[in-house]
Amino acid sequence: MATRTEKDQAIADLIEEIKATNVLYLADTSELTAEATSNLRRSCHKAGIRMKVVKNTLLQKAMERIEDRDYSGLVGSLKGQTSILFAEKGNAPAKLIQDFRKTHKKPVLKSAWIDEAVFVGDDQVAVLATLKGKEELIGDIIALLQSPIKNVIGALQGGGGHKIAGLVKALEERAQA
Repeated sequence: MATRTEKDQAIADLIEEIKATNVLYLADTSELTAEATSNLRRSCHKAGIRMKVVKNTLLQKAMERIEDRDYSGLVGSLKGQTSILFAEKGNAPAKLIQDFRKTHKKPVLKSAWIDEAVFVGDDQVAVLATLKGKEELIGDIIALLQSPIKNVIGALQGGGGHKIAGLVKALEERAQA
């Protein structure tokens, strides 16, 4: 049994790890064989995901002590064995879970916290796997903003410069009228 000091240190460590990320998945990895668990950890490492098995009570205390974030939506899923998956990209753990479950029954998603949005239940894995990351969304927005400009430039250049000359002439005539 851990001493009070060891528990306090474990909670402090969890607080630091949780604060350092905006992507947190809670999963059930119980009943996986030692080999399957090793393979899961290896897959996590390759995908840039950190996996940690935690005690639910310590995790709940850690989440409650983080003042500027609300993890209350995750508390209901703190039953049974819990593994935390820490990631940079919101969809990475969901993709890993989908891929790993092609050959195993677990991990099962309990809940996830991504940029303050809470997702509860294993049925959310498919939704989470298709989430776009911040970089992808910014790229989509830039592409949308550029497309009208590209269309105008393309239309103007399409006539071999004649359209631009015609447009300038029409504007000039309108100004003189």
